[in-house]
Amino acid sequence: MTARLALCACSLVAVFATASPGVVAGTAADTAYLDELRTWRDRATESLKRERGWLSIVSRDELTAGTYRIGTAADNEVVLPKGLGPAHLGTIVVGGGKARFTLAPGQKMTMVASDKTTTPDEFTARDMVAGATRLEWATQGRLSLQFVKREDGKIVVRAADRDSPRRKTFAGRSWYEPDTAYKVPAKFIPVANGTTIPIANVRGEISYEKVAGTVEFTVNGKKMTLDALDDDGDLFIIFRDGTSEATTYPPGRFLAVAKPKDGASWVVDFNKAYNPPCAFSAFTTCPLPPPQNWLKGDVAAGEKYAGRKS
Repeated sequence: MTARLALCACSLVAVFATASPGVVAGTAADTAYLDELRTWRDRATESLKRERGWLSIVSRDELTAGTYRIGTAADNEVVLPKGLGPAHLGTIVVGGGKARFTLAPGQKMTMVASDKTTTPDEFTARDMVAGATRLEWATQGRLSLQFVKREDGKIVVRAADRDSPRRKTFAGRSWYEPDTAYKVPAKFIPVANGTTIPIANVRGEISYEKVAGTVEFTVNGKKMTLDALDDDGDLFIIFRDGTSEATTYPPGRFLAVAKPKDGASWVVDFNKAYNPPCAFSAFTTCPLPPPQNWLKGDVAAGEKYAGRKS
């Protein structure tokens, strides 16, 4: 999976889980399932609300080769939101597949890895993109900056505000009640290694993503199939269904699934279908379902959509 797509795929979500038609409340197995689903949704909400999560992103700039001043003053080429940092924070020089970030005199920032595997590193000048496999943030007070290299060579700079009002006031996502009718037995049919399919994003750009295989299942008596992308050995599904016209996010939803082991029984749980980051933030670029993943039936499970407030 490309880095651009992986950035969107890593977002999960949440709110609550209660008994409903399709869930036999009171049995040990179903009680355990509801508890697990509730934990998954709670953990997913926290992922969305975490510091530097999607609700904290307040700006996004795409940079080609050149020199850019960055800060909150209007005379910068990269203008940060008012109050989020100094008037003139520093200079970004883009070229050779990386961004050299040099801070203005008297300014310092600290590098923090998104996976928190390294000790924070203070700097005044640094190469921000050099083929790293994990993403890092440059932080100063409320402000965090992330530099991402796109496949077309552009550098995307995202700014996050730790005190973003949306992060503080977010009440949680809206979900269908759990329904085991949408936790369905499925069959996985792998494809030849290296097979790719075109995936468009909300900006109309196309990337070719490695497909792992096809998932076959039956929902509400209808046989359906979905192409699943390879996600470091597991499966990542982008799909749209009949509910997209009414109660769920119109462009489509995501579903992350552990790849089945040979000979193992396997289910796909649409109660864990979730919205992409674009449902919450105008500052991200999300992939769209390929045409073959537009399901003709309704999948009334997983996350609903209440509208983006940004």
